[in-house]
Amino acid sequence: MKSGGGGGGRRRRRSGGRSQPMAEINVTPMVDVMLVLLIIFMVAAPLLTVGVPVELPKTAASSLPSETEEPLAVTITADGTVTIMTTEVEMDELVNRLRAIAVERADDRIFLRADGAVPYQTVAQVMGALNRGGFSSIGLVTDSGGPALDGADGG
Repeated sequence: MKSGGGGGGRRRRRSGGRSQPMAEINVTPMVDVMLVLLIIFMVAAPLLTVGVPVELPKTAASSLPSETEEPLAVTITADGTVTIMTTEVEMDELVNRLRAIAVERADDRIFLRADGAVPYQTVAQVMGALNRGGFSSIGLVTDSGGPALDGADGG
């Protein structure tokens, strides 16, 4: 009563001496590589932000929605230095540089990062320059956890 046990015997007989090509793709190594790349990008993404150190003021405002184009950031440091992304710019050249950048960009959104110690007058002047430079949607970048000014402690 030996009726075989499925196709196990046939497979052994057919491969007797010669190698058959494998028709299945092993995706495990590809998944391993993709997970490693995902971890690398998750670690590297926070390091790709603008590298000018400023002490941002704290507010209780919520974050702006993200966009597809890389956000353009103008930073005012505590000593009054103005930078576009990581390039230092003189105040009298700011409008001309911004106009040149605005021509190349599809979005008119720009983020202003100002140190908390910078006088309001300087921030207002730079905001006016941003507007004259062609950027009408100006987002002020702050740190979260500041006072909500509603009697509750923000953190």
